[in-house]
Amino acid sequence: MIYGSRFVAIVSMLTVINAYAEGTIQARAEALVREAFAGATPTEWDERLRQDEAQRLCSLHRNTPPAAIAHQLLEAQQRTLRYPANGKLMGDWRKGEKLAAIGTGGHIGKIQPDRPGIPRGGNCYACHTLATKEIAAGNLGPSLTHFGKLRGVSPEMVKYTYEKIFNAQAFHPCSMMPRFGHNSWLTPEEVADAVAYLLDPESPVNQ
Repeated sequence: MIYGSRFVAIVSMLTVINAYAEGTIQARAEALVREAFAGATPTEWDERLRQDEAQRLCSLHRNTPPAAIAHQLLEAQQRTLRYPANGKLMGDWRKGEKLAAIGTGGHIGKIQPDRPGIPRGGNCYACHTLATKEIAAGNLGPSLTHFGKLRGVSPEMVKYTYEKIFNAQAFHPCSMMPRFGHNSWLTPEEVADAVAYLLDPESPVNQ
């Protein structure tokens, strides 16, 4: 067995080695990313790599913040919620259907950069099943098939669905779901269209 100062010395040495290794790996990873996206402008790098306070805290606590920090995150993210100018939180499900299927936008790499004017979408099928006719659906997130059929279209459900899509971290700190509205990836009106796609009884999601 190892006792006293020898034990402390070994633990300290391992801690330093581990910290050095993590720092080296992170530096190498950042270098590889920058090499892959060599055409990105400084503004694009700033937008993509600079963490806001929520991301910083989630990274610091490895997506499992203590209760006090989680409460702080929820309050801060709830203050970011914005709504359509017309006040309607349910838009057009047909527009929402198109948004859910679009997986383009946001590409800055050398292999497949975005074409000018390419539309942005939610790419919802990457993580969820929605309409049953679409077989290329992911399972990282829960199934949303029959979402409105199962939950109804009460004002409370419409508001919850809108806010969850706009900024999922307003409900679940460090959620893996993109903050579509908060990051201005989708407009409030587009978020409302996505809400309609999930809740409208005539939407393919609820057939």
